[in-house]
Amino acid sequence: MAKETATYISQLVATNPVASDSVSVGDDHLRMLKTVLKTQFSGLTGTTAVTASEAEMNLIDGVTATTAELNYLDITTLGTSADSKALTQASGVVTIAGDVVVSGTTPKVTIGDAGAEDTTLLFDGNAKDFYVALDDSADKLVIGEGSTVGTNSILTITDDTVTLGDGAAVDTAIVFDGNAKDFYVALDDSVDKLIIGEGSTVGTNEILSITDDTVTIGDGAAVDTYLNFDGNAVDYRIGLDDGTDKLEIGAGVAHGTTAAIAIDSAADMLVGGYINFQDEQAIRPEIKDYAETVNALGDVGGGTDAIDITAGNVVTATVSTGAQTFTFTNPSATGKACSFTLILTNGGSQTVNWPGSVDWAGGDAPSLTSSGVDVLTFTTVDAGTIWYGFAAGLDMG
Repeated sequence: MAKETATYISQLVATNPVASDSVSVGDDHLRMLKTVLKTQFSGLTGTTAVTASEAEMNLIDGVTATTAELNYLDITTLGTSADSKALTQASGVVTIAGDVVVSGTTPKVTIGDAGAEDTTLLFDGNAKDFYVALDDSADKLVIGEGSTVGTNSILTITDDTVTLGDGAAVDTAIVFDGNAKDFYVALDDSVDKLIIGEGSTVGTNEILSITDDTVTIGDGAAVDTYLNFDGNAVDYRIGLDDGTDKLEIGAGVAHGTTAAIAIDSAADMLVGGYINFQDEQAIRPEIKDYAETVNALGDVGGGTDAIDITAGNVVTATVSTGAQTFTFTNPSATGKACSFTLILTNGGSQTVNWPGSVDWAGGDAPSLTSSGVDVLTFTTVDAGTIWYGFAAGLDMG
């Protein structure tokens, strides 16, 4: 007799029963087969026929998901074979408990279907909510506080414009949260000013403010304020030296040092260095307590010496040994008067030769003092073609 003992299909022997077995053995086989089927398919307790084909049933071959995991999928419409890769929900809320990763070569997440309604990405916080949304009625991308699109707008984008704020009577600010110091760029709504300041509280420690047609540096505090030009070799500044209440333009960044120009509250100007007019005019000056540069030639000792007008318009020289010849160089251009005064010591002790361009008063050069001081003046209006010379004072002692 060929009869196995089996509870599951895998225990059945395909060659049993054999031809020599009795009918009763065949009956036993039939009863065993019923037991195997009911045990193997114990979940089939209803009266509904299973209509899936073998190909359809084979689709779940290799699936290891749990019942709970399979229940995550609530697919009502698959569409095409390509669309069947997407999870779709015709209505209601889809909740995903966990992270979502969108990968691929050109991944894209689309919110909305081009309908005339707002679309929103809402961040549901504990104390405050925030949203990133399309305000379809205004055609704006909006970042705001709360959950209602179009209210409490923090930032909006439309066309080529980025707007901070929503017109409410509140300050709006961009704060730069630094390690040691914070800075902000903000609208101080209470005073209607655009402000750049230090810190994170709008309206305090103002560095620069703009209102109407006015730009203001500083906030009235007892501190220096300046605009610094950070050069490669040399720095320069324009600023208020609060300690002296003066506006300074100078080299370096420290107020009170190397000041080129300082202006006080009476509009008086102090110049810390010379002004080179580059042969341009100084119109209608009132000169008080002025000085002239002296070109001190010293003891010329004979020979030829040039009196360079650019070295000073007052010249001093001493004649001591040998004949002395003077030349005049670098006068002003034609059409401009150029004069200099020569204070000559012991000029009569030696022969003094003057340029042939000198036209002396009376036609002859004056007789100079052998032991004493003579004062001579020379003027030209044609770049030295003619120098008008005369003795301003002879034998001055």
